[in-house]
This record gives sequence, C-alpha cells and structure tokens, in this order.
Amino acid sequence: MTLDSIFSISSGLALLGWMVLVVSPVMPRWSNRLAAWVIPSLLATLYTALMLAHFAAAQGGFSSLDDVARLFTSRPVLLAGWLHYLAFDLAIGAWEVRDARRRSVRFWLVLPCLAATFLFSPAGFLLYLIVRSTSPRRQTEAG
Repeated sequence: MTLDSIFSISSGLALLGWMVLVVSPVMPRWSNRLAAWVIPSLLATLYTALMLAHFAAAQGGFSSLDDVARLFTSRPVLLAGWLHYLAFDLAIGAWEVRDARRRSVRFWLVLPCLAATFLFSPAGFLLYLIVRSTSPRRQTEAG
C-alpha cells in the first residue's frame, strides 16, 4: 500500500466519522462507537505503524521549529502527522457531541463547533467550550 493510498483511505475514514457525528441525533450509540472509538483507533494504529517504521530514520525532531519542519520533510512522518490530526480531531468532535448530549446542549448549536473542529481543531474546540458555557440547560423529560 502506498503512502498516497493510506492518505486517501484514512481521509475517507475520517470523513465518514464526521458524517456519522452529524447524524448522531438519530443514531447516538453507533455514532459514538464509530466516531469516538473505532475510526480513531484505526487511524491511531496507522499512525503508530508509520512512526515505528519511519521516525528513527527521519531528520529533525521536536526541540525547535526548524527541527519540526525538517521532521515533516519525511513523507511517511508527514502522513503520520496528518493521521494524528485526523484521529484527535475526530475524537474531540465525538467528545463534543457526547458532552453536549449529556449537558442537553441543543445539537444545532454543536454543528458549527463540529465544522470548526473538523477544519481548525483548536478553534472548534474553543467554540464548543464557549457554546457549552453559554447554553442554558434544557429540561429533560426526566427533570
């Protein structure tokens, strides 16, 4: 399997996870399983395999910005970095959905947070924290 095919497959998997999150109100258990656990675990497995196979041979490191830039000149390590983003962004998006459900935050308020998390992860996470802190708790059927 080529690096380009791993990139395409993993990006498709992540996109599937995000789509599942968008429809999570109609299938909350499956969306949580797929978007929070199954897909991030698959991406993490690919990440780990790439890092174990290629990190030692790569130039650079994490001690300076120049070292990080040099590290990501390695295509396998660059792909591993992409997988890192895909896995963690999706896991954060799934957490936002679970947390919003638990706190009874209206789902339509979470949707822009998911889009922002998908595109600009830390900004989306920050947006969700703002939405969460400013949303009034809805009354549930039980209380």
